[in-house]
Amino acid sequence: MNAILPATSIRSAQANAVRVLMIDDSVVVRSVVAGIFARISDVELVCTAGHLDEAYAFLAGQQADIILLDHEMPGQNGLDALPQLLNAARNAHVIMLSSHCQRGSKIAVAALSLGASDAIAKPASGDSGQQFADQLLMRIRRLAAAGRYRAADRAPIVHRPVPQGFRVECIGIGASTGGIHALADLLGALPGKPPVPILVTQHLPAPFIPHYARQVARMSHLPVSVAREGEELRPGHILIAPGEASLSCWRDGGTVRVGLAHDCDPDTFTRPSVNHMFAGMARSYGAGALGIVLTGIGRDGTAGGRAIVGEGGVVIAQDRPSCTIWGMPASVAREGIASALLAPSDIPHYLREKCGLPS
Repeated sequence: MNAILPATSIRSAQANAVRVLMIDDSVVVRSVVAGIFARISDVELVCTAGHLDEAYAFLAGQQADIILLDHEMPGQNGLDALPQLLNAARNAHVIMLSSHCQRGSKIAVAALSLGASDAIAKPASGDSGQQFADQLLMRIRRLAAAGRYRAADRAPIVHRPVPQGFRVECIGIGASTGGIHALADLLGALPGKPPVPILVTQHLPAPFIPHYARQVARMSHLPVSVAREGEELRPGHILIAPGEASLSCWRDGGTVRVGLAHDCDPDTFTRPSVNHMFAGMARSYGAGALGIVLTGIGRDGTAGGRAIVGEGGVVIAQDRPSCTIWGMPASVAREGIASALLAPSDIPHYLREKCGLPS
């Protein structure tokens, strides 16, 4: 059996640089990524590990902000190692960097559902090395910037009281980075079959959505499908926003139907858009609309949340300690429109206690 060599630790030259730990058994790949970071000063490769044991040894004594994790590793693959790695990483963001993470792949969706913050494919033969470098650095910088503690996060949060007699008629759940894992916690705590439709908008590219819908079905005992134009919203049924359009809804007499919007949200430039979903719910269900904003970068859900509370509905946001990125929930909270800040697994209990959702 080959001896495990010590991980290569690299002394940090810039105190505020983003600290990256890379776990990959390929010397070539480690060399390529090291070359990308060698040209910049705001992101530093502080450790390269060819084996998971080396990574755990590094994390036992030092902190990383971002971990790049390959899937095919000796001993234990990246997916199987992800839960233990997240626990050892102490709030570091994990990016699955693997040839198995092509757009829409099952491995990529599985990694995101287990708590990875992102998934990126290694460049294939003939791909532009510069394009890969630019994409990798953009993803790392975005995660690092969103995760940094800002003074505004310390400002007092004012909760909006739940309107007296509120009874939920439709639930909309919006999420981005870290949202797949958070949704699993929420759906896993739901009691029975809710007597209302559930709409879900997760920021994902279109090729990921079929795998994501199957993942959501495994998270819950409820029927799940990707939303189609004109489809009727049914109690106890989860509809997923397609990646190339925003999921909204409109009232057709006594029936509420799916409406798909193909333009990007003008407020956040997102598609699919949580704002579109919430605004449609406000128009269709009025004071019976309930919006839930889970972890994610940006502010998608705030404008739509204002529409919901403007009609007498309720908005709930994920709390900071349980978030991968406290961006979208923070925006809603600071707007003063959230009635509660909760961990995803605590939200169903709140719905039963405060929002008329039966046990």
